[in-house]
Amino acid sequence: MNLSVFDLFKIGIGPSSSHTVGPMKAANAFAKGLVGLCIVRSVQVSRITIDLYGSLALTGRGHRTDVAMMAGLSGYAPDSVDPSELDRLLSQVQLAEQLHLNGTMPVPFQLQADYREHQTETLPFHSNGMRFTAYDEAGNEIVSEVWYSIGGGFVVKEPIAAAIDAAAGVSIPFPFESARELLRLAKAHGLTLSEIIARNEDVIRPRDETVAGLLRIWSVMWSCIERGCQAGGVLPGGLKVKRRAALHFSKLSNMPTNEVTGMDWCSVYALAVNEENAAGGRVVTAPTNGAAGVIPAVLGYALKYLPIVDRDGAVCQFLLTAGAIGMLYKRNASLSAAEMGCQGEVGVACSMAAAGLAALLGGSNEQIEEAAEIGMEHHLGLTCDPIAGLVQIPCIERNTMGAIKAVNSARMAVIYGDGRHFVSLDQVIETMRQTGVDMQVKYKETSLGGLAVNVVEC
Repeated sequence: MNLSVFDLFKIGIGPSSSHTVGPMKAANAFAKGLVGLCIVRSVQVSRITIDLYGSLALTGRGHRTDVAMMAGLSGYAPDSVDPSELDRLLSQVQLAEQLHLNGTMPVPFQLQADYREHQTETLPFHSNGMRFTAYDEAGNEIVSEVWYSIGGGFVVKEPIAAAIDAAAGVSIPFPFESARELLRLAKAHGLTLSEIIARNEDVIRPRDETVAGLLRIWSVMWSCIERGCQAGGVLPGGLKVKRRAALHFSKLSNMPTNEVTGMDWCSVYALAVNEENAAGGRVVTAPTNGAAGVIPAVLGYALKYLPIVDRDGAVCQFLLTAGAIGMLYKRNASLSAAEMGCQGEVGVACSMAAAGLAALLGGSNEQIEEAAEIGMEHHLGLTCDPIAGLVQIPCIERNTMGAIKAVNSARMAVIYGDGRHFVSLDQVIETMRQTGVDMQVKYKETSLGGLAVNVVEC
């Protein structure tokens, strides 16, 4: 499986990559295919049904899966839709009992009858399963498709093939399946990890387009931090969680410089991003939405506190290095909390961010690999137990902790380490995978265990 760095970093909307971004992409693809099929067959769609299974059915409403589905069927994509338009779109569909398939073809749709959640059923391939079915005017089935949202905004369709990604079918110069192979390639060719990934990206698109894309990713990340540091009020969803990033930002901005640490700013940045994500705003999936604050926070910290001359170069080096680590988790385990628990989201983001920061600290390839390993080792077993199925408690604060761990992991590996360590990154990735397989379902994005059942909703 070839992956691009832009498969790990995708511009989208909150609050969830697997429950919002993925379903919107799947619904969008289904709608486009259905419109084309109707033209070829000269048939009119009279009804569309959506069936959700497993984790999508259990926590989808809290993650705005219903809104995402309506947007996707209406022709909207997560990287371009205006988040502020989604509530209006849902209201229009409910009021008119109709949606415009791919933005053009009017189709009757009753949310209460045609959007169905099967909370006790799971489809065989993945917990995040969904089925789209279209019917003609006589009630006959036109087409039925099963899709899976497999984490990080990746989606696959039955029969299962490769996930829709930017590097599909491309022959890259430096293929690798493990950290060991990646380190061996880098040593043999005298390259850094970021240079390995950059050269792989070169066969997908010109280098200047890759650089521009990475800088755009950072621009969206930083804009998200800025919005989060200004927005107040209460997050949607019923828990009445107050947004805190703006208050913390104001306090830090007015404190004497010698009383403020880099960790303070790192925490505020992560808090800001994940409050924006919880509010359904524009974020970068990095590598998931639930963990979207870790990497921007650590990169923001690095740009603020490290003696960096070439900021654009540093951004690219950080994201390419982090992307290399994310590819290993995607290939050899999973980015899905429905499969791995939160170790597969915040844990992976911490590991990626630690690697990126280690690179900017001047670490060797071996020290970068060590930083990534440390970042994950101390997230092993982390469950996904969002209260009320919302990406708020404990998810928002959990990103601040992941960011702080990433900084400490990088510093331990580069400042105090020499790249030699007992547990390899490959070993910790396999341990994460095995832990996720063994983890009880109630601790994997179902809101059936942990804090989700032990904290009374107020």
